[in-house]
Amino acid sequence: MASSYPQIVLFGDSLFQGTADVSGGFSFQAALQTQVLRRFDVVNRGFSGYNTSNALSILPQIFTPPTPGGPTLKYLFILFGANDAAVPLPTNFQHVPLDKYKANLARIINHPIITAHKPKIFLVTPPPLDEIRVTVLDRANGHPAAARQTKISAAYSKAVRQVAAEHSGVTLIDLHKALMDRAIQMTPGFDPKGPALGDPEGGVRGYLEHLLPDGLHLSTESYRIFYDLVRPHIGSEWAGTKDEDRVGYVLPDWRDAPWLEEDHHLRGKSL
Repeated sequence: MASSYPQIVLFGDSLFQGTADVSGGFSFQAALQTQVLRRFDVVNRGFSGYNTSNALSILPQIFTPPTPGGPTLKYLFILFGANDAAVPLPTNFQHVPLDKYKANLARIINHPIITAHKPKIFLVTPPPLDEIRVTVLDRANGHPAAARQTKISAAYSKAVRQVAAEHSGVTLIDLHKALMDRAIQMTPGFDPKGPALGDPEGGVRGYLEHLLPDGLHLSTESYRIFYDLVRPHIGSEWAGTKDEDRVGYVLPDWRDAPWLEEDHHLRGKSL
């Protein structure tokens, strides 16, 4: 039977699709794959523009039940919400109401195809929004107003925290908080008690300009922050063990391979 690598799946919208890109010498997906090389396959299932209702529709097409020799889903990262939180406009139909969004996330987590694999599940909050920048770009692209708003996007991130807390065994990755904390830290004189960065009421983009170049999608720096949130959760299976550099390999290290006996006469010789 063919050796099957267990999978880490990144299931989400353009924010996960973008993890495959290389920018500024960094790629989130490549960094994660390097961390788990020879132990897991990192599979990118990011779909630009999709919301949670779309995700439920395609889920049976991209995940299969466990089969002998087939891939096993070991880690599932879920990042949807940036499109669900879109404002209903004549020019945009991505919006999913907040209650349905929460229900959709729960349905993804509890989908029988997913639960059959018994993966470790991580819910990721959508990042903050720079509505000031988004408004300029959305109007330039033909929308009558901003397609997304700071306060609404923050409510969808809060909903992810609630869904994660309601599901035992689900781990929260609070990307929204991590990026906003960095933005506040790097914006001199900003008053966190006032309007949020990127909120037109406050009129200040601050360091969000560097973290969210178009107001919505992540910069290289943001993807590095994101990876630093994810990295500690992967690898506990072999961390701290003897020879941890190769514990958990699907196929053996060359020094441990059973076929070495065939070449025993070469041991100790320079190849």
